[in-house]
Amino acid sequence: MAKYSRGSQKEVGDAMHEMKRGRLKSGSGAKVKNPKQAIAIGLSEAREKGEKVPAKKSAGKAAKKSNKGRRPSGNKSNKGRKPAKKSNKGRKPAKKSAGRPAKKSSNKGRRPASGSSNKGRNSAKKSNKGRKPAKKGR
Repeated sequence: MAKYSRGSQKEVGDAMHEMKRGRLKSGSGAKVKNPKQAIAIGLSEAREKGEKVPAKKSAGKAAKKSNKGRRPSGNKSNKGRKPAKKSNKGRKPAKKSAGRPAKKSSNKGRRPASGSSNKGRNSAKKSNKGRKPAKKGR
């Protein structure tokens, strides 16, 4: 039983002939120089005409990963095992803080962080938004 029909063989032959003459162009308009590409174009044209042509190979089979260079897995599995602990060799120990850090008394030579109150500076510009008004005298 023939794999390709006579009509599809003729289409592939015509595509090869055009490629050798420099007249066959791909979909992007570039000249086809690879014979495999010319065969693919011929088969595609035959499919459009309804000729007997095998179906295209799926992309999954062509892109199948090989196990070359990999170690065999054997009977090793991590099921039910705890992950290995990482060693602290060459690392500094992490600093531990218990709750809030102690309040520092002076900020010599430092600028106040944004959002902190500036005591004594721009006291007229302070807003009392969200605060209760102070009670005056009893």
